Amino acid sequence: MYEIFNNVVPIFSLILIGWLAVRTRYMSADQAGVLTSFVFKIGLPLLLLRTIASADFHNAGPFKIWLSYFGGVAIAWTAAALVSRLVFHRDRAAAVIIGLSGTFSNIALLGIPLVSHVAGDAALVALSLVLAIHMPVMMVTATVLVERAKTHEGGAISNPLKVFITVAYNLATSPIVIGLAAGALIHLFNVPITGPVGTVINMLAGMAAPVALVAIGMTLTQYKVAGNVGLFSTITFIKLLLMPGSVFVIASALGLSQPTIAGIVLAAAAPTGVNAFVLANQFGTGKNVAASTITLTTALGVLTVSVWVLLLGY
Repeated sequence: MYEIFNNVVPIFSLILIGWLAVRTRYMSADQAGVLTSFVFKIGLPLLLLRTIASADFHNAGPFKIWLSYFGGVAIAWTAAALVSRLVFHRDRAAAVIIGLSGTFSNIALLGIPLVSHVAGDAALVALSLVLAIHMPVMMVTATVLVERAKTHEGGAISNPLKVFITVAYNLATSPIVIGLAAGALIHLFNVPITGPVGTVINMLAGMAAPVALVAIGMTLTQYKVAGNVGLFSTITFIKLLLMPGSVFVIASALGLSQPTIAGIVLAAAAPTGVNAFVLANQFGTGKNVAASTITLTTALGVLTVSVWVLLLGY
């Protein structure tokens, strides 16, 4: 139990520090953007580059990993959407976005530090394979489902080609994807990362996790818990328990290794990321649920993540 406390509490303590820094006006919430920009454009890409460059891929079959993770996403998204429609009587488009709020893990800013700290590099490799396609899969799925919902409700339909071009451009220019691709090339050609270059990469990569966690805390001050308590509480339950549980069952059934299972289950157990609110704002529906779920899953995450760490044997 002490090891779980030692592994999980520091992760969420850094989030709390960021939150307190803004709430006490020691720092401004606007400064979180600078920290987040550093993390996304420099810190995390270099951390992933370093991890992939030296990774052992012998036991990391991507298709089983993707099936396990996104199978869990499908189960949780369907459950959240059905609850929204059948119990809380939300319209089809809102149900899609609410389902997204119950499945869009904060893999980059929180999942990477969590997996790296708790389960190590082997688990981080599995998470990296999920991260490589996470954003486009989630965005395309949400867009397609919302557009389908609009056809049922007689709303205006977006240009599919425009949506595809936007997603493709965002993917090709993503620093995270570039970092993963660069690490894969370094691994493929067995290029050593040593000397001053290696030292600089290690220093910047080492800053990524703590800065990312503080930035999350600073950003959380912008999201309030409001709206239908029953709805966002149910979505929080789905996000923190049903989704990682589904991933665990599928991954175990497929015979994945323990580090691989740990990497993708902890990614699934991570609180909801701010992209859920960004997409809710973009589509103009489900914003209150997204904001409340982000806040509540992060507040409760220290408890539920500790449970998953215990069950995973770390």
